[in-house]
Amino acid sequence: MTDPAQLPADPPYLRGLNPEQRDAVLTTEGPVLVLAGAGTGKTAALTARLAHLLYTRRAWPSEILAVTFTNKAAREMRERVGRLVGEAVEGMPWLGTFHAIGAKMLRRHAELVGLQSNFTIIDTDDQLRLLKQLIVAADIDEKRFPARSLAGLIDQWKNKGLTPEQIDAGEAERYANGRGQELYAQYQARLKAVNACDFGDLLLHMLVLFRTEREVLELYQQRFRYIMVDEYQDTNSVQYLWLRLLAQERKNIACVGDDDQSIYSWRGAQVENILRFERDFPGAKIIRLEQNYRSTPHILAAASGVIAHNGGRLGKELWTELDQGEKVRVLGVWDGPEEARRVGEEIESVQRRGQSLDDVAILVRAQHQTREFEDRFIAIGLPYKIIGGFRFYERAEIRDALAYLRVVHQPADDLAFERIVNVPKRGLGDKAVARIHQLARGIDAPLSTAAARILDTDELTGAARKSLGRFVGDIARWRDMANELPHPELARQILDESGYTAALQAEKSAEAAGRLENLTELVRAMEEYESLEAFLEHVSLVMDNDAAKDAPKVTIMTIHAAKGLEFDTVFLAGWEEGLFPSQRAMDEGGTASLEEERRLAYVAITRARRRATILHAANRRIYGQWTSSLPSRFVGELPQEHIETETSMTGGESLWRANWSEHADPFANLARGSGRGPGWQRAASAGSGFTTTAQPRVIEARASAVTLGAKPRADLAVGQRVFHQKFGYGAIAEIEGNKLEIDFEHAGRKRVMDSFVTAG
Repeated sequence: MTDPAQLPADPPYLRGLNPEQRDAVLTTEGPVLVLAGAGTGKTAALTARLAHLLYTRRAWPSEILAVTFTNKAAREMRERVGRLVGEAVEGMPWLGTFHAIGAKMLRRHAELVGLQSNFTIIDTDDQLRLLKQLIVAADIDEKRFPARSLAGLIDQWKNKGLTPEQIDAGEAERYANGRGQELYAQYQARLKAVNACDFGDLLLHMLVLFRTEREVLELYQQRFRYIMVDEYQDTNSVQYLWLRLLAQERKNIACVGDDDQSIYSWRGAQVENILRFERDFPGAKIIRLEQNYRSTPHILAAASGVIAHNGGRLGKELWTELDQGEKVRVLGVWDGPEEARRVGEEIESVQRRGQSLDDVAILVRAQHQTREFEDRFIAIGLPYKIIGGFRFYERAEIRDALAYLRVVHQPADDLAFERIVNVPKRGLGDKAVARIHQLARGIDAPLSTAAARILDTDELTGAARKSLGRFVGDIARWRDMANELPHPELARQILDESGYTAALQAEKSAEAAGRLENLTELVRAMEEYESLEAFLEHVSLVMDNDAAKDAPKVTIMTIHAAKGLEFDTVFLAGWEEGLFPSQRAMDEGGTASLEEERRLAYVAITRARRRATILHAANRRIYGQWTSSLPSRFVGELPQEHIETETSMTGGESLWRANWSEHADPFANLARGSGRGPGWQRAASAGSGFTTTAQPRVIEARASAVTLGAKPRADLAVGQRVFHQKFGYGAIAEIEGNKLEIDFEHAGRKRVMDSFVTAG
């Protein structure tokens, strides 16, 4: 490495950096927080800072702790620094993810926590198996209190840095009527007995050691002359506490992150960690990277206008030297299918103008939204790929549901029968299934036939025979029902009566909730086909469609999965209240969740380099019923001078403006405590152009938009009491064609179709 006295005035790793990036590189002493906005080149600054520390011999490679969130990020940083400073980077043992570094430390001190240095790190399957054993031994009903729920709870506790002894009564009550703490302690004891730990232990054990073994903490405080942390806004409590202890001695800690891109609270991330950096490290230097190299000024202004409504942020203003470009388009459509059609047409248009499909993305809030896009793209032959998950019909819960339908439709479908015979768990193990297979081969019959016949023998245990009998009986009953019930209703019955829906509901996790949403979307998709046979044939064609692997494809993904990526053209679908922001998130987290949803909107918009289109539908079919939708509040927060509003409905722009002006507080009944961010009143009045004075003109326009020639019901009148299956009792406030404005007793004012109410 170069002698610092002979350091050139402009070393290679500083070339091309802007003044703020250079400041982040050259400010080496003391605590530093680099607030790096979207697309501002934070990776270049972070890599150059690491290269600078090595190049100037401020520290040897083994004296730098550099923490990333993914192995990919660690690998890329190692490679980039290696290109800048050569072989020195090869000796960096403390560059890696939190868990990788935690494991390295823990193996050196394993005996202090009751482990041996060759401990095993168990995976999720092993964790669930161990927890099930403890649940059974404790005589707890595992169906009512699933092992997966306990695993998720223990993971939350470990993310918070809590050992079993620190779990209070309130936390313990979250599982099996107060037995959570007891089972957590048993689980930890069992792990030590088999010389194992889970991923949460890798940091939790070290945090305990740092707090209880002063020599261990001092060893690492002296070892690490410099600490660097990427994506600091994504740290959870245990990671935060772990880092803060390590940095207290030298205080040479540099954290890079963006409070406006903290979107992972559901996996333990706490935006408060980055917000209180200056309190944790008094005298810290704050460096803002605000020059964006990715997006046009209109896109940046739109994103900044939305995020400005959040109260809990440190604040920054993104700017760019790029050309102004196109305004952000806000497109109102009639319903979900039209949304998919319009996006398909827009993509084909940009493709004809020479843009590669690899530079086009559709970002959605929930996974179930991808289904309509997939079906539409299959129909028009537009290649696509799903990132961060499976295609809709390839997801495990969808394949399970389809297997049930296939067995009902075609008794000889052995592959489908084998998939669901013990899903959800019904006590039929591998031995029982093997016996059914053996009989099927012997009589040359399908598995379903063999299963029915084996019930008359003693080949299975009493419990297995009883369980199989119920399953065989259910299949026969559902097959009879298929001749009478519409196929979507049949699917609902099967999912409920098989116990599949209940099993997912019992998990009470974000993943399980998403899987339930996917099943709801599956049933909704079936309504578009005249029969079960037609639907299954459609699915087969979709599953068989796979364009050449190397051919350009449109990317479809959730906004969460898109963080860190960028595309020339981005379509942001489903910006409606209840969908985005997510009603479930607001119900569970109130104002804090609303602000995270707004950060998610900011991330979504800033994925676009050249073009961004936001879509919202006036109607969505939810649980088989058409429901009128209000545009997302985030649409109302977009700066008017940076957007172009279009609609495929007559008077559509007036429609959403009317809804916002008429409902001065339309969300009070949606989520108690969900709140509105600062500046809401500004967005609802002069700042957004929503005015009550335009209401008469707007209502007239809206009537033309939503009626579409439908005749109003003659038996309904303003002031009449009616009943709605979802919202309960209410009084009609306004009638516009076949649309009603109803003041519901508990749900507030809602806009519904007249066919969904009965005179009350």
